[in-house]
Amino acid sequence: MNPDLVMYEEEFQQIQAVCTRLHRDASAKAVLLIDKNGQLIADAGDVANLDTVSLSSLTAGNVAATGGIAKLLKEKEFTGQYHEGEETSVHMTLVAQRVILVILFDERTSLGLVRLRVRKAGEEIAKIFEAMLAKVAEPSAPSIFSEITDEDIDNLFKD
Repeated sequence: MNPDLVMYEEEFQQIQAVCTRLHRDASAKAVLLIDKNGQLIADAGDVANLDTVSLSSLTAGNVAATGGIAKLLKEKEFTGQYHEGEETSVHMTLVAQRVILVILFDERTSLGLVRLRVRKAGEEIAKIFEAMLAKVAEPSAPSIFSEITDEDIDNLFKD
């Protein structure tokens, strides 16, 4: 994420709700939202037995490496990846060039359904991040220090 971007509780709750809905609607095992630095932002589903710290870090590394491949092939970037496993498959999508949406799923669902649900969830997450950026761009309230005058400071240090 952009270091200037601040996520407040309201935005976190919105993102968490999108992840929870995606988990349910895609019949996924788990959903993770990770920033490009490998930090877990939100998750939903069966994550208790997952090493989410390692998974987040490795996922970010995978996306970065794939970005390097895209550049070699003169592509802007590859926004999606899919890895099929015997028991668990992984679908990764880059959302708004900021975060990685990871869906772990098994035979209870299909890749088609996952992709369909990810598209909608990705759009919702992108809108939340756009709103967060708009908040940062808004002129902030005056600093409390702007109310303090030189006279106030002088008075503070008088005997």
